[in-house]
Amino acid sequence: MRIDIVTIFPEFFDVLDLSLLGKARQSGLIELGVHNLRDHTHDRHHSVDDTPYGGGAGMVMKPEPWGDALDAILGADPASAESVAAETSIADSAADDGPILIFPSPAGDQFTQAMARELSLERHLVFGCGRYEGIDERVVDHYSQRGRVRLVSLGDYVLNGGEVAVMAMIEAIGRLIPGVVGNPASLIEESHEDGLLEYPSYTKPANWRGLDVPPVLRSGDHGAISIWRHEQQIERTQRVRPDLLAPSATSERQG
Repeated sequence: MRIDIVTIFPEFFDVLDLSLLGKARQSGLIELGVHNLRDHTHDRHHSVDDTPYGGGAGMVMKPEPWGDALDAILGADPASAESVAAETSIADSAADDGPILIFPSPAGDQFTQAMARELSLERHLVFGCGRYEGIDERVVDHYSQRGRVRLVSLGDYVLNGGEVAVMAMIEAIGRLIPGVVGNPASLIEESHEDGLLEYPSYTKPANWRGLDVPPVLRSGDHGAISIWRHEQQIERTQRVRPDLLAPSATSERQG
């Protein structure tokens, strides 16, 4: 998978050199490009923001640097005179499963495990990290006319910028790419994979500070262990995230 990120803080993503995602980059499973938005400004101050039309607090990110930065990644605008002969454009690639452009936004669809799995099947993801009061809406409108664009929210709260959200999405998506996680079976039993939260896990010693590992896990009875784990998933989900439970699961627990 190819992942491109546009940000005014490229050093934020140095962490992608670590752990499993770092190994995935070294092995070629993930190809990463981090692009500094300020490299696409044309004034001596490298300004990326300006005051909002209509007034209001804060600043809005200007469309010009975003357009130049994204065109450098996705291909020039086929509607512009200087790019009539361009070989690559989002419009052309969209019909051929071209890149998806993702903007973190509180106004977007909520990011879920199902979305992470869907996006992990893509060949090319491009993330745009907004700051301040957000990116000029015309950037979203323009690229939506040329290809696939998604606004995505991590949840009902506001962050200082899109970098944290993009890092979380890349972590969730990247680990689902085949070969990134050493034991693929571990992905199957995780929280949200089957609509339930994950069951509690234990390791040695059997007793720690007066707390025992549940006897069923030491019984060697794999059938009983499987039943116990499923019951724990339902109990935990009902207690912590009842909104995730289907009515049938609730009935099963009560029965």
